[in-house]
Amino acid sequence: MEELRLWEPIEPEPVPDEELLKVHSKEYVERVRKASVRHSHLDSDTYVSPGTWHAALTAFGAVRNAAYLAMKKKGMYFALVRPPGHHAGKSGRAFGAPTLGFCIFNNTAYATKIAEEKVGKVLVIDFDAHHGNGTQEILWDDPKAVHIDLHERDIYPWSGYEGEVGGRGSEGTKVNLPMPHYSTDDDFLFAWEKVVAPIIEEFDPKVAVISAGFDGFVGENLTTLRLTEVFFREVGVSLSDYPLVVVFEGGYSVGIERGLPAFIEGYLSGESEKRPLKPSYETLSTVQRVIEMQRAWWGL
Repeated sequence: MEELRLWEPIEPEPVPDEELLKVHSKEYVERVRKASVRHSHLDSDTYVSPGTWHAALTAFGAVRNAAYLAMKKKGMYFALVRPPGHHAGKSGRAFGAPTLGFCIFNNTAYATKIAEEKVGKVLVIDFDAHHGNGTQEILWDDPKAVHIDLHERDIYPWSGYEGEVGGRGSEGTKVNLPMPHYSTDDDFLFAWEKVVAPIIEEFDPKVAVISAGFDGFVGENLTTLRLTEVFFREVGVSLSDYPLVVVFEGGYSVGIERGLPAFIEGYLSGESEKRPLKPSYETLSTVQRVIEMQRAWWGL
């Protein structure tokens, strides 16, 4: 970001403890607080230390700042937070996930609730390689939050299938695109063009919260996805008309080095480099299933 001359850091303040209760149960919050007194594990994936509690509260402070700024002036406001958060549900593990997947508290869900207080309806998009099961659980019965999630199918946390559409009274506000193994830019861009973009246009949000994971970039090696700068740049272009609260999720090496700048550059330029797409048969089938499932609520 410094190389792109886009580094304008704002140091956040930790939020008060009670802010955690906007998205998590009191019992779960107390469990994390007590565990953070020493180096320990919440589960086989997710560890805490004496610095975890302060880091998590400061991460919430970062997304709160980003949300307030986005609602004040159009632009892209990045919450560069660690730990990530989209696997953390209301009481911890969500939708039967075996672990918390490195996540402590759900930064994206908190940003969504902050934005809802000011503007009402909020768009949430998660393009991390893994399904944002915690975000989905927290927002499951929330009709004001449209949560669209593109991720690799049949990997951790083993949720995010086409039939997961939201709770009673919120049906159609949860949109899952479980993409085939070895999906490429063409596959993801086809799904975006046929499902994501039309829903964004129809929903017409005043602000969008993005769970920005770059672990699907080829070379990250956590999944079989083969995404490049092409996908992340076009996503940035597609979202360039909206104020963005961007919450950092996965991405650990080449995805950050190349995917993150491409996403930012696409947003700032707003100029698409569209070309003919050649999605796989599996992608065509997946997208068709999603359209058939969501057609009851959206003009797809």
